[in-house]
This record gives sequence, C-alpha cells and structure tokens, in this order.
Amino acid sequence: MLQLRPNCECCDRDLPPDSRDAMICSFECTFCADCAVGTLSGICPNCSGELVRRPVRPAAKLQGNPPSSQRVLKAEGCAPGKAA
Repeated sequence: MLQLRPNCECCDRDLPPDSRDAMICSFECTFCADCAVGTLSGICPNCSGELVRRPVRPAAKLQGNPPSSQRVLKAEGCAPGKAA
C-alpha cells in the first residue's frame, strides 16, 4: 500500500491524500507537480526513477488505511534535473 506522504520533498508543499498534484517514483519519493515537472524534469533526484502522478486513495478507505504523517524534506532542496 502506498504511504501517501504528506509533502513535497523539495519545497515542503502540503500534499493531502486527495491531491492530484502529488508525483511519486517507484520508491514513493514524493514531490509536487511544480517541482517534479519544472525543477526535476520528471526524474526523481533520489533514485533517478520516473516521476508519475500519485493515485488518489478513495476517501472511504482513508480511515482504515491512513496516509503517512511523516514529512520528508531534502535539507539542500532539489537541484534541477536533466531532461529525460
């Protein structure tokens, strides 16, 4: 099950579980769409994997399967990625 992390690792923007602006890689590193597309060129700075839109968990399933509350933030921010 996806962790549904609560924030962008680059800019710390809040990304609630129903956000359509959350992007993830296969390791669930999480970024907002602005950072993922603009700064990172669609490539995860942690694993070099592809960043894709995170699916939205149905609201009825959140109570039994809550999102993560642990915030992950790159202290140094995110350097611009290389275009794929």
